[in-house]
Amino acid sequence: MRTTAAVVERTDGPFVVQEVEIDDPGPGEVLVKVVATGFCHTDGIARHGDFPFPLPGVLGHEGAGIVHAVGDGVTSVKVGQAVVIGWPWCGECRNCLDGEPRYCLRLGELVGSGRRLDGPSSLRTTGGQPLSSHFFGQSSFAGYSLTTASSLVPVPASTPLELLGPLACGLATGAGAVFHTVRPRPGTSLVVYGAGTVGLAAVMAAKNSAATVIIAVDRTPSRLALAAELGATHTIDASTTDAVHAITEICGGPADAALECTGVISVVRQAIDSVGMRGQCVLIGGAPAGAEFSADHLTTLWGKTVQGTLGGSGRSLQLIGSLIDLHAQGRFPFDRLIETFPLERIEEAAEAAYAGDVVKPVLLMPH
Repeated sequence: MRTTAAVVERTDGPFVVQEVEIDDPGPGEVLVKVVATGFCHTDGIARHGDFPFPLPGVLGHEGAGIVHAVGDGVTSVKVGQAVVIGWPWCGECRNCLDGEPRYCLRLGELVGSGRRLDGPSSLRTTGGQPLSSHFFGQSSFAGYSLTTASSLVPVPASTPLELLGPLACGLATGAGAVFHTVRPRPGTSLVVYGAGTVGLAAVMAAKNSAATVIIAVDRTPSRLALAAELGATHTIDASTTDAVHAITEICGGPADAALECTGVISVVRQAIDSVGMRGQCVLIGGAPAGAEFSADHLTTLWGKTVQGTLGGSGRSLQLIGSLIDLHAQGRFPFDRLIETFPLERIEEAAEAAYAGDVVKPVLLMPH
């Protein structure tokens, strides 16, 4: 069938909104009518060649919508059901079987190969030329997304789907890093570097934890003000202040945990230096492919942990479901981060995100 999609034809090229052809669902697959999808930093770096994905193709990996059709053997969802398209996983490797599908041993293929896990791409131009698909298992910068049933998270029909897509990646990544990776104990001091979608999700999650000092670091005053409203007990403007020194003053020494949400290598070093003996630095932000960072050997040797995390760890079903419940209870107000744009204004949405004018752009699909 035909649908509208934002196609990136070459590295650093624009998003070109055009008609494309998409396959019907095969065994274990589901065709989702996308209502809305978030624009994420990872979509941007993939367009610019800093995240492996063959072009031309369709990006997008924070989709939410309605099940349109199901393939053979699919019983977990039904036509007409509201869903968030979560992360893909093979379900067979040791990490999937250990309950950590975010670290599926075939993750590289699933998120960046440009095709089904064990098959061809599902997208092509109206002239029959192949387009890379299945970016993070979904390629949801399109009116329809072909994905696997195991990736889908059913959501209440009453929940506004135009808000939910970012729960698939950005919001789950920040919140899950707090809930699953840091797991703050009573009195924990926690620093969040970068008050974008991921960082602000971490701030909101920390407010729902036993952490008592929650420090947000950014260079944009409006985002720091929002962080304070969402739960940060302290904010630091890194454009005018030495963040590591300020954190030491606030905490009376190094912090217990730091979450690095920017992917900027110089900031990675600051985050590592912000925590001390037995401290924990969690790397979350996506740096360009091939980037390297350094740390002081002696102070790291003294019990410091530097750990990466993907997608908030855990399982999409439980994490996304919990965040929806917290939102309904007024405890995770992520709707305050979102501004919507029609798909044809995708370039404007991207620029607004890069400029810091919008925290989380969400694209509404034409139908």
